[in-house]
Order: sequence, then structure tokens, then C-alpha cells
Amino acid sequence: MLDIKKELSEIQEMYKSNPRTSTFNALVYGGMGVGKTKLLETCRKPVFDFSFDPGGTITIRDAIADGSIIADRRYEDEDPKNPKAAELWDKEYSRLKSGGVFNAIGTLCLDSGTTWASSIMNLTLKRAGRAGGTPQQNDYLPTMVVMENAIKDMCSLPCDFIFICHEDSDKDEGTGKMFIGPLLIGKLKYRIPILFDEVYCAMAKETSNGVNYSLLTRSTGLYKARTRLGRGGVFEMYEEQNIKKLLKKAGFNDSDKVI
Repeated sequence: MLDIKKELSEIQEMYKSNPRTSTFNALVYGGMGVGKTKLLETCRKPVFDFSFDPGGTITIRDAIADGSIIADRRYEDEDPKNPKAAELWDKEYSRLKSGGVFNAIGTLCLDSGTTWASSIMNLTLKRAGRAGGTPQQNDYLPTMVVMENAIKDMCSLPCDFIFICHEDSDKDEGTGKMFIGPLLIGKLKYRIPILFDEVYCAMAKETSNGVNYSLLTRSTGLYKARTRLGRGGVFEMYEEQNIKKLLKKAGFNDSDKVI
């Protein structure tokens, strides 16, 4: 006969002691110029940014200069005929993880999922002996498997994880309604968002006082979004683009880590 009280207490203690209990992850998507990369300046620091978008770190260069954001830009320049970014990233990510680096940082970012996916597809084509060619139907499955497994792994790290994507329009075949969500290949557009605590759409709207940058935290008729941290109305539908403020609203410790 099990000691029920002891069993339940042990499970509860496992939950409390898990480093993931005090972290969160978010998929942030949006169009060009809506503040997605700039959002990193508001995350728990230090921030480690795997940058795949060419020139994508320009908006955060001041934070890179002061050391609050560490940007690894080696993946920005990719030649589809001689692809190297995906393999280089995989080796570097594994090296940093095994070396305990992600225990010391506040937030990991991958920017962006769009160019990261392209680098993985480039590697798939290279391995198939068709580097620089057009993807065929049988190239998508191995590419999607690599992406999904990597994202699952990053979501399990003992730090916050921000996955940045561009936006894409989609049509519900049943109702004919249009939706806007993250740009992901194949069924990953449905499978990847469920791996994240939060799915935000970054938006920019011109007002009489200038441009207002916000994060949509709940779905509208057109845009897809979701919050678990902001359950029960803790978050407004449109929130300021500030991760620390959202964490504080949700009752999380918004402190940076000290290396």
C-alpha cells in the first residue's frame, strides 16, 4: 500500500524544484517593423540571441554594446548552395547546453524561425544531394522533425525562451475564414504553437502621438494569440511590448540573472 500523503508531497516538491516552474516561453510573431527583435531589450537578462535574420540585430545594437544582450550572428549569412548555418547552430547549441550556459542566462532567443527553418531545409537538400535546389514533398518531413524536436528542447531549458516568427495568412477550409498566425511550414503551424506558454502577435499602430507598439495576447477574428500567464483577465488584450512587465503582472520574479 502506498503512502499517499508521502507520494503526493514528493510530486509537489518535484514541481516546486523544477527550474522550468519559474521560467516561461513565448512565440512572438508579426510583420516587418513591429518591434519583435526590439522586444528582447525588455526580457530577463542576460539575453542570448541566436540571430538568423541578416541585419536583424541592428535595432538592439546598443543593448549588445552594453552586454545585456549577447548576439551570435554567425548564422545570418547563408549560401543555399553551400549551407553551413544549421549544422553550425546545432553544434553550438549542444555545446552551450552541455556547458551549462543556459543555466546562467535569463532569456534565450531564436530570431527568426523563418530564416532558421530555411537553413534547416538547406541542410536537408544538401544531404539529399540537391543543395541549392527546389524543395520536394519528401524534404518537408525531415525538416519539420528537426525543427519540432529542437523547439521542444529549447522550451525545456532552465531559462526563458523567445521564438520569433514572421506572420502568415491562412484559410480555414471548413469556414472559408482567413486567419493570421506565425509563418511555419506544413503542419508545424498547428503543432509548434501548442508547445509554448504564450503566443503573442506583435503590432504597430500609428497614432497622433506617434507609433504605438503592442502585443496582442488573445485571439481576434483575424489574428491568432493566446496567454496562459494572463489567465483570468490578468492581461489586457493589447499589452505594452515589455516582457518583464508581463511577468510581473503574472506574479513572476522579473529579476535578471547575475553571471
